Amino acid sequence: MKEKRKYRTIEMLLRIVTAIILIQTLHFKFSGHPQAIHVFSTIGMEPWGRYGIGAIELITGILFFLPNYWKYASVITAGLMIGAIGFHLVTPLGVVVEYDGISDGGQLFAMAITALVFSCILMYRANVKDLVRNLLGQSS
Repeated sequence: MKEKRKYRTIEMLLRIVTAIILIQTLHFKFSGHPQAIHVFSTIGMEPWGRYGIGAIELITGILFFLPNYWKYASVITAGLMIGAIGFHLVTPLGVVVEYDGISDGGQLFAMAITALVFSCILMYRANVKDLVRNLLGQSS
């Protein structure tokens, strides 16, 4: 019984931290902060990508707090973070984002890695294979 409670506590902490990572960047995306504009301009997705991805991250961050939907949020987050990491690695954006002589020290990249790892752990805990079957309407 204690073991099960321990896993649920760890699971909840992973959900909270991942949601915070997603939600804490929304102010920068939606307010038009120069760093957010730089990031999305560099990858060719300004302004529609900034607003679109921000909206998806907002919805996903909320889903992490809903008991029956956090599993879907972990899948969405993994997809978003794979995209973010990919853009950092294959575009001029780079791992360390610099704009107007200011460096983020790799913080955005580190948060994307953290959210990806946590969402993958959560997907494992949610038994993603069954989750995908349910989404596709197939029986086990």
